[in-house]
Amino acid sequence: MKILIADKLHERAVEAIKAAGEVVYQPAELEPELAEAQVLVVRSATKVTAELLEKAPKLKLVIRAGVGLDNIDQESCNAKGIRVMNTPGVSTNAVAEMTIGCMVAAMRGIATGHCKMKEGEWAKKQLMGHELSGKTLGVIGCGRIGLAVAERAFYMGMRVIGHNVPPRRETSYLSYVELDELYRQADVITLHVPLAPGTKNMINGESIAKMKDGVYLLNLARGGIVDEEALYEALREGKVAGAALDSFAEEPYQGKLLGLDNVVLTPHIGGSTVEAQEKIGIMVAQMLKDLGPELGLE
Repeated sequence: MKILIADKLHERAVEAIKAAGEVVYQPAELEPELAEAQVLVVRSATKVTAELLEKAPKLKLVIRAGVGLDNIDQESCNAKGIRVMNTPGVSTNAVAEMTIGCMVAAMRGIATGHCKMKEGEWAKKQLMGHELSGKTLGVIGCGRIGLAVAERAFYMGMRVIGHNVPPRRETSYLSYVELDELYRQADVITLHVPLAPGTKNMINGESIAKMKDGVYLLNLARGGIVDEEALYEALREGKVAGAALDSFAEEPYQGKLLGLDNVVLTPHIGGSTVEAQEKIGIMVAQMLKDLGPELGLE
């Protein structure tokens, strides 16, 4: 089978996928390769649109190497009989660990302290932080990643509340509340929802106004969930004490948040670990092995 990997994957993931067929990896020009591709593997960068699908007449399978399918036009794929898959679970640990790391970084001013020292400034007196233990964490989106974050936070001494649309997965380390109640109670809020009509800009001026003064906000899910202008104003005014963002409405991000000291910004690397990428390669290769006969891929 002819497999086109459009976005960057770890070399070990690419090697695992090569065992399943003939691979073209990150071509200089995507369009010529689409004409012969039977399988298209993407991450976040490539948008699988109706227009792109018109250039791929032999395509039978699109695999998103990661969680979520918001960069894939599933309706157009379905209309053409193209199967759409993703790799849920492989980056859960990577994103959960980074969320905890970003929480600590935001609440302790780690990024600011680092940058100040690089500039030759010893900013010890400016950086009085907060401990996680004893604080209330609000998790919006209690799927695999949200619950993994909740579990880790609970064992670090945090009280954890969550909000999720049904079905709810009951756990011993999280209790569910309505969204407005989560805003009212949480000292820290972390987002783990997909980008959809119901979640686009769900964190906006109105929702921020319902939060505690001095709340910390984290988004390691999808850009577009947070109204970045509203967050900028809330950070500047102190309503939000600090934030950590790993995804943005437009990437690469070049907006006003770069000018604030109380926000930690990273370039969408939540799932970017060697371990997660290896798991992705293994899972994609297994998918191709399992689905190949069914889809007529040789």
